[in-house]
Parts: sequence; structure tokens; C-alpha cells
Amino acid sequence: MLYSKLFGKTQKQPPADASTASHKLLHQGGYIRESTAGRYFFLPLGQRVQQNIIKIVKEEMDSTGAQEMVSPVLHPLELWKETNRNNETGFELTTIKDRREAEFALGGTAEEMFVDCVRKFQLSYRDLPFNIYQFSTKFRDELRARGGLLRVREFIMKDAYSFDVDEENFKKEYKKMWDTYKRIYNRLGLDVIVVESDNGYIGGEYCHEFIVESEVGESKFLVSEDGTYAAHEDIAKFKRDGINQDEETKKMEVIDQPAWVQTMEHNEKHYKLPRARFLKNVVYKIRTTGEIIIAVIRGDLDINKTKLEHVLNAVGQLDDATDADLTSIGTKRGYVHSWGHKNVRYIGDLSLTSVKNFIGGQKEETKDTINVNYGTDFSCDVLADIALAKEGYHTEDGKHKLVMKKGIEVGNIFQLGYHYSNKMKGANYIDEDGKEKPYYMGCYGIGIGRTLATIVEIHHDDRGMMWPDVVAPYRVHLVGLDLKDDEIRAKAEHVYNTLHDKGITVLYDDRKEASAGMKFADADLIGIPVRLVVSKKTGDQIELKKRAEKSFQLMSLEDAIKNI
Repeated sequence: MLYSKLFGKTQKQPPADASTASHKLLHQGGYIRESTAGRYFFLPLGQRVQQNIIKIVKEEMDSTGAQEMVSPVLHPLELWKETNRNNETGFELTTIKDRREAEFALGGTAEEMFVDCVRKFQLSYRDLPFNIYQFSTKFRDELRARGGLLRVREFIMKDAYSFDVDEENFKKEYKKMWDTYKRIYNRLGLDVIVVESDNGYIGGEYCHEFIVESEVGESKFLVSEDGTYAAHEDIAKFKRDGINQDEETKKMEVIDQPAWVQTMEHNEKHYKLPRARFLKNVVYKIRTTGEIIIAVIRGDLDINKTKLEHVLNAVGQLDDATDADLTSIGTKRGYVHSWGHKNVRYIGDLSLTSVKNFIGGQKEETKDTINVNYGTDFSCDVLADIALAKEGYHTEDGKHKLVMKKGIEVGNIFQLGYHYSNKMKGANYIDEDGKEKPYYMGCYGIGIGRTLATIVEIHHDDRGMMWPDVVAPYRVHLVGLDLKDDEIRAKAEHVYNTLHDKGITVLYDDRKEASAGMKFADADLIGIPVRLVVSKKTGDQIELKKRAEKSFQLMSLEDAIKNI
């Protein structure tokens, strides 16, 4: 490719709103341009990288026996209604009507579509298991697009769906996809940490994210010091240490308390005791039902909203209570009780059994309770793990401390079980006993654009991108200097044609007016793995420099080709 003819040139200035290295460099290097917020053009250089990533993903998926297909981008809305996900997604669905007033959703994820396709066939146990996948455009009406390609509203995803007879067989496919993803990211030059995570609106009982550690990532996860445990903060578990287990259990009392004592800070100051000794209440409302929920927890811990939503079977439906919500149950901020409010549901954290003689629980203007013990003086409708794990807490076995990390989620694998096959009529196969049984499912996703951006986040320096060989838009960046000299220009063109004939992809900077400094700066910015220079100084030889190295070598064209 001649640089003079390349559509999409380098640019000195990054976008004003660019906050990540990948956003800045992909824009400056001529790889992407923003259309509207969260939607991007992939320019020729960017498309070549994207296609190289897709090629690797496809090779690895095909090697497992998975089969590629494609589904429509417009999903009949009745399919989403069939599983009630039109009301439960973690993002806003974009919906449209056609001229016949039929309603469609722009596909954000395709579980319903693939189940609908499979159930159109009369399959038996002999046809199972199988894994079908696609590369398709996904649409998510994100509240806030950010980070260039890291959080967008439109993107290409590789999404795969497996269909099995039961859990035992499914687990083999799950492990196969786990190993396949590890190979994919290794080939792409990314070190991934496999992290337990939350299924969220996808459904199912468990899933794992493949995360590349990075400070620009939005995924927060906790890892044990010995590296044997890794979990997203949404679901991370930890040990609740006993606070005062040797203390004698006392009888609950109502005591006078100054009116100014209303917060945890006030409690610490007044009683001169650590936060763990106090009861804390946090109030929520389930959006779809209006039900008021009071979460009760030890004072030094925080509520994990995701965990609480799962306990309530209300994923994505929990809102912070408003003042009006508190008034509706006869209370106000700072005066919520740990028991006794009418028409509410109390959910307690496991930490309530780790303290004897709590302080708090029945706050009034000038009174409160002390020596409050769970199971004796009060109880909740449900006692469960609803606390947020934090750095420094111990693993459940108490042997190791947890360390907080940040990273970019580049892929995920989900156990779906019977979540969709039980909800969608006819999603069954015929077992060997002749009876209909629901499919046991899994799904597996890789965001192509996000993976591309993550490669840049990991592989760059202060001069530009440093593409791994397998994804680079071209193998060689040929820089011609002194091109006004006919002899030098002829030599550069000979090098270009020879590389092309050898099947080596090359971007040739054939500009006559551009300075050497400008050409070298552009080559560093674009980030192609090998730079070759032809000039008066190189004489009969050619200069070879690898993007990741500082030094260069002079050699013959034949030796340069062998090196490449």
C-alpha cells in the first residue's frame, strides 16, 4: 500500500475528549474516527487490524469444532419479551418498528435469537453437543460512552452458544472455551487473568471474565495474595472476622442518646468504639414492584448491590430509596430501624452474627438501643452474603489477604443452564427415551474492538503503537528518503515490489516532500513491527529497525527478507 494513497493519515493532535492511550493513538495513527458518541469508523488501517484479530479468533474457534453462522441484526421484540429481558437488561434496548408496525430490538446480545434458530429444528440427543458462533454488530444504548473503543454503543462481537444434553457434558465445553480463550489472547499478545464474575442480565449461575490488568479498565476485581482466587468485586467473597466473640452476651437496653448522633462518624465519636460495633441500615426499592428493602449490615462493611439483587431475584432493578420512599414506611434518613418497619423486607448480611452486643437498630430522636444481638433481639427475613469485599480483607478460608486490581474485560464465558430453554417454548431436544428435554446452554463472547484497543493499551510507548506481528496492519513499513532522486526512488520501488512478490504486506511511505523526521515519527506512531529505510545513506544496503528496539542494522535486501 502506498502511503500517499492511504485513506486516513496520521494527525498530530488527539481528540479533545480522549483520556486513554488507545483512544489517542488510534485516532492520531489514522485507525479510527468517531461518527457519533460511541460509534466509530474503522479506517483501512484499523479494519486490517480488526480483520487480523477476527482471523485468529475464527481459527481457534474452528479448531474446537465450533461452527460459524450469522443471525439477523434486528431481533423480533417478542423473543426478548418471551424471556422478559426487554425489562431486565443492564443496558437500554434500542427498538424500532418497520412499515408493518412489527417491533424489533437492535441486537445487544443474541441468546434468544440462537435459541429461536435451534428450536426450529427437530433435534435429538444424537445431534448434541454443538457450538455455533458469529461475528456480528451489537448495539447497546450505553448511558456514557468513554475511552474510545473501550466503551461504545456499537461494536463487533464474536458471540458463541453451546447446546448440551446436561450439566456434566456442558462442563467439558465450558473448559474447552476457557482454554480456547487463553490461546486466543496469548496469540494476541495479551496476558489475561480469569476472574469469577456476575452473570447479570445474561442469566445462569456462574461465569468468568477474561481481564487484562490496566489502570484504564472499568473492571475491579480482587485477587488473593497467592493468586489462587480471583473474583470481580460484584461477587467476591471474604471472611467476616469475629469482632468480640469472647464478650458476654448482654440484655438489650433502650438508652438516652444525644440528638446529634446520627451517622457512623457520630457513633464512633460518641461511643468511642469502632464501626464494627454498630448496626447499619441501607434502604432500596425494587423498581418493578415498588417493594421497599432494608439491608442490615455491620457498620464497618458496605452493601454490595449486585449481591443483594441476586438474593432478591431483582437483577438490575434495585434503586436507592428516596425521601418519599422512607416517608412511606414512617421514617427518614438517619432513623431507619433494623427491625419493625411495616411493609418492608429485611435482608441481613452474614456479618450480623460476627458481633455480640451491637449498638443501634432502633434510633429515635434522643434514644437508641444497645446490647442488640442477632437471633435473640431481632432477625431478618433472609440472612445472606450481601457485603462488598475490599482490599485487605481475607479470603473465605482466612489464609490470604485480598488485593484489589483494575483491568479491561476482553471476553467472557457464561453458564446459562436451562435459563433460556425453560423460558422459550419448544427449546427442547428428544432424548434417547423419546421424551422432550430442555437444552443445557452456555455462551461465550469476545469484543473485537475492545480487544483491539486493549492491545494498544498494553503495546505502546510515548511515540506510538507497537503492534504484535500477528495483528499489525502490515508486516513492514518501508520508508523512502531522498525520493526526488530517481535512482533512490527506483531502488525503493524495487524493494516495495520485491516484498510484495514475496507475500510480505508492506506500507510504503512514498511521499517526496515529507521530511525524514516526519516519516520516522509517522512510522513510530502507526506502529508496524518492522521499519525498512531506503536512502542515499543506505547505499546498496537497506536499514532494518524493529519497532520495539532502539538500534537498527544495515543489510542486503535478501537478508532483510530472511529477517522478516
